[in-house]
Amino acid sequence: MTLHVAPAFARIGEENAFAVLARATELQRQGKDIINLGIGQPDFATPEHIVEAAVKALRDGHHGYTPANGILPLREAVAADLHKRFSVEVSPENVMIVPGGKVTMFMAILMFGEPGAEILYPDPGFPIYRSMIEYTGATPIPVPVREENGFAFSAEETLSLITPRTRLLIVNSPANPTGGVTPKSEVDKLVAGLAKFPDVAIMSDEIYDQMVYDGESHVCLLSYPEIRDRLILLNGWSKTYAMTGWRLGYSVWPKPLYDNARKLAINSHSCVNAPAQWAGLAALTGPQDAVHAMMAEFDRRRKAVVKGLNGLPGVSCAVPKGAFYAFPNVSRTGWKAKKLASALLEDAGVATIGGPDFGVHGEGYIRLSYANSLENIEKALERMRAFLESRQVA
Repeated sequence: MTLHVAPAFARIGEENAFAVLARATELQRQGKDIINLGIGQPDFATPEHIVEAAVKALRDGHHGYTPANGILPLREAVAADLHKRFSVEVSPENVMIVPGGKVTMFMAILMFGEPGAEILYPDPGFPIYRSMIEYTGATPIPVPVREENGFAFSAEETLSLITPRTRLLIVNSPANPTGGVTPKSEVDKLVAGLAKFPDVAIMSDEIYDQMVYDGESHVCLLSYPEIRDRLILLNGWSKTYAMTGWRLGYSVWPKPLYDNARKLAINSHSCVNAPAQWAGLAALTGPQDAVHAMMAEFDRRRKAVVKGLNGLPGVSCAVPKGAFYAFPNVSRTGWKAKKLASALLEDAGVATIGGPDFGVHGEGYIRLSYANSLENIEKALERMRAFLESRQVA
């Protein structure tokens, strides 16, 4: 028997952080002590008042389907939160509640990706961007994110890559995997330049928008009225509120695209589970103390990670301005990045992700998540030091 699977599935990729997590888990089952700095997941519990809101929703009988685009109180709360934080007007009718951040990527890239089309995406960047672009048959065009720019994207370089075939531009700040934050001056240049390309849609991945340091401010692309009619905003609760397992995200769509997104929701997941939506409402409207406490702790860890990495032989690390990742340059160690990440896991008991898993411009780097305890981070850095001082390049 031969099952004829659609050829597009030969092009689809994956997120290697989950493969590293699976291998780390297997090594732990074998009795090895593994410190996981690979997966991008806060190590904090979801704040208690958010958990209680979900429990209450279940006890109150919220057990059924909800509207495909999300319950109205939550969409209203998203609009109110965006107005409060960025002074932007967003209608709840343009907000869609989705099961996590990736769904918005999936929808946006499906809408614009087809053979002959080009989609620009950050590189190094979140691997699902390229995976989904290739799945649709569109041509992925990497936009280099360079260390010498502080891992901010360059407006000039981005605009230079737009052609008549470009359908969608994906931007991400604060960025995964680099921790880069693009300053307002550069975003201003990008938006001004996009006036020459009115047929190019923009998807702005702002999932780390509250995770900025050193006095940096996040620039929300909703703040630019001139691109609102073609802007898709991606955001959610996973990182800010330590809710990765709840699978809860949201997007803001321009009116012409909203119904396409709603239909995709109906055809794929019907709706987001009801109690998670009530939990999301409590997250946005309740106390933010836990968020501030988490950010203060991430900042402490960030400083320890950067200092520790810059003290390792052959390693240098730019200071990340956002998210909870460090993206050290390991080219002077003599190791290829993926080989080094693999050896650190197998031989030193430290899980990291090789830079090439985030794109063609990721060679020479590895990603460390500092969403782990300071004690574990310091122990991991010592293991890395011992490894680099004792091991020859394989």
